[in-house]
Amino acid sequence: MLDSPHSRRHIRAPRVNLWGTVSATIQLQNGRQLWAKTLRISITGGLLELAMYLDERISVNLTLHLGTRTIRGRAATLFPVCTPQGYLQPFRFTDLRDEQRLTLEAEIRDLLKQSTMPARPGLSLKPRQPFLESS
Repeated sequence: MLDSPHSRRHIRAPRVNLWGTVSATIQLQNGRQLWAKTLRISITGGLLELAMYLDERISVNLTLHLGTRTIRGRAATLFPVCTPQGYLQPFRFTDLRDEQRLTLEAEIRDLLKQSTMPARPGLSLKPRQPFLESS
């Protein structure tokens, strides 16, 4: 009997929407550093907002500043998307040391718990208010 498509499905890693509240530093192979806002994060990768885009499949050193925790690892860029505010740059982690992975998992777990609790002052896990034009 053949495997059904349902038995081969991959379970996606939990994702947290950060809405740009977390900063990130990208270091290119030539040593140049770029600053970005982290919009979404998971244990496998995430989505950054940049002023300029990076080509697909570039290997970078990525540092995420999650509150009191700092996550450092290697990442590969994916296809960027242009927006009116800048560029959305998806990435996937390619090398994350065990202690960094465990720290990231703990941070994601904490953020997921906070997002299901009533809102606390100073923590922005909710989407931005939509822009309303005045006539």
